[in-house]
Amino acid sequence: MSVDPVELTVLIPCLDEAETIGTCVEKAMGFMKKYGIAGEVVVADNGSTDGSQAIASELGARVAAVKERGYGSALMGGINQSKGKYIIMGDADDSYDFTNLGPFIEKLREGYDLVMGNRLTGGIKKGAMPPLHRYIGNPVLSGIGRLFFKSSVRDFHCGLRGFRKDAIDRINLQTTGMEFASEMVVKAILFNLKVTEVPTNLSPAGRTRAPHLRSFRDGWRHLRFLLIFSPKWLFLYPGIFLAITGILLNLLLIHGPLPFLGAYIDIHTMLYSSTFIVIGVQSAAFAFFSKIFAINAGLIPDNDRFIQGIKFFTLEKGIMLGLILIIIGLAMSVYALSLWEKTAFGALNPAAMMRITIPAVTILTLGVQVIISSFYLSILGLKSDKNKAVKDKAYGKD
Repeated sequence: MSVDPVELTVLIPCLDEAETIGTCVEKAMGFMKKYGIAGEVVVADNGSTDGSQAIASELGARVAAVKERGYGSALMGGINQSKGKYIIMGDADDSYDFTNLGPFIEKLREGYDLVMGNRLTGGIKKGAMPPLHRYIGNPVLSGIGRLFFKSSVRDFHCGLRGFRKDAIDRINLQTTGMEFASEMVVKAILFNLKVTEVPTNLSPAGRTRAPHLRSFRDGWRHLRFLLIFSPKWLFLYPGIFLAITGILLNLLLIHGPLPFLGAYIDIHTMLYSSTFIVIGVQSAAFAFFSKIFAINAGLIPDNDRFIQGIKFFTLEKGIMLGLILIIIGLAMSVYALSLWEKTAFGALNPAAMMRITIPAVTILTLGVQVIISSFYLSILGLKSDKNKAVKDKAYGKD
């Protein structure tokens, strides 16, 4: 029996893969034997009922039973039970070549924390990937991931990837479904892990049953995850766009109707544009709320510059700004009331009056929003201060 420390764990998530799990285990073990790597094969079984566990065990793999269903759950359970310094994970359907893991282990030994397979450069064999995934789903979602997180990874969803176990343990992976693939890449980027890609090929699955993957459901889960972890793109940028659009339209319409595409836009458009401003400001505020919450929850790393910026905008400054806006809104409302008084509180020109009251109500609403948001940011900031104090004490910085 070898007493060498386990350098590599080949981790294979499994749910009813009796047709192919044996082939995958044999290939992985053959690779490690051929190159003299001290390693193990761990099959993270997610409740198979077709005898997959027995097949894997008979061939020398260690079966890690994971009760909670889901691709991410199986992998997290397998990672927790793995003994290797490095882990290379791959699907159990024999679509990835477990005999050609050399490029992954080489990059891991060079010091990379996450080594992604790239099927686009390695080659996708005929029938290995549905056209919807190959030409739309994977390119679009990978492109969004690169845009949102400034990543160089070209193939976000390749199922064959290697990583340092201690590095992945640090980034607190939590998703239980197929979006686990995106979470690993995104958090590796956010936590500044050293990431690279190596070419890998994809073959048609060796089993005959239908895959567990559901294109639209799982595609949406990936997209949802990317949006949730990027408050800038989900809340901030759309909010800024709406607010600026609303302000410009209000400024253009405050003096009178505006010709547009052969028609005229007037106070009705002004009302909608004011709504844009309110929604836009609230959306931008949610970007800050979300980021502070994510930092407090340990979902993303601390960002000292961001926290200092939030601290600069103190509760008192927020209250002052909100009160100024409320005073401006009230002053405009009083002015509108004085114009009504001049008519002995009789009939008014709605178009003329609404050009004053719509901005007045909008500014009043923004003032209240700013005050409420300032209190909420202050509450979240208290939690941030407490978390930082605990971390500083743990690392001997107090």
